[in-house]
Amino acid sequence: MDNLTNTNVQLRNVLESDLSFFFKYQLDTEANYMAAFTSKDSTDKSAYLRHWNRLLNDEAIIKKTILFNDSIVGHMIHFVQFGDPEVSYWIGKQYWGKGIDTNALLKFLNIIETRPLYARSATDNIGSIRVLQKCCFDIISEGQGFANGRGMEVEEYILKLK
Repeated sequence: MDNLTNTNVQLRNVLESDLSFFFKYQLDTEANYMAAFTSKDSTDKSAYLRHWNRLLNDEAIIKKTILFNDSIVGHMIHFVQFGDPEVSYWIGKQYWGKGIDTNALLKFLNIIETRPLYARSATDNIGSIRVLQKCCFDIISEGQGFANGRGMEVEEYILKLK
C-alpha cells in the first residue's frame, strides 16, 4: 500500500471548515479533467458551497473527510444516484499515487454496509479505476455522458462491489 500504514489515513465527519480545502483541490485543472463529471463551473465558489451545504444537510448522504497525517486531503461520499447506492471520492492532486485514496476507500467501505455498491469513473482515469479495483469493485458496464470537466461527451465505466 505504498508505505502507508492504516493509522496514517483517517476518516471523520465533514466539517463546514473542510469545504475550503475541498474547493481548493477541485480547482486544479488536471484533477477536474480526470474526474470529468464535475460542476459546470469549478471556479464558482458560491455554487460549490451551496452544493456542499445541501450535502451536509442531507442525512441520507454519508460524507467523510479524508485525513492523512492529520491533514485534510479529500473526501468520500455515499449517496443514491439513478436509484443505485454509489460511492465517490476526491483527493488533492498532490496526494495522488500514494495509496491514500485506496486506504481511505477501504475504511469507508467498512462504514458503508450497503451492497451491492456502485462507482463510476471516466474510462481513461486509470488511477481511480485501479483504486476501485483494489477495493474489489468490478467493471460491469460502460456508459457515456457529458463531462463538464472536459466540455465533451466522455465514456465511463460503471463498477460494482458485491
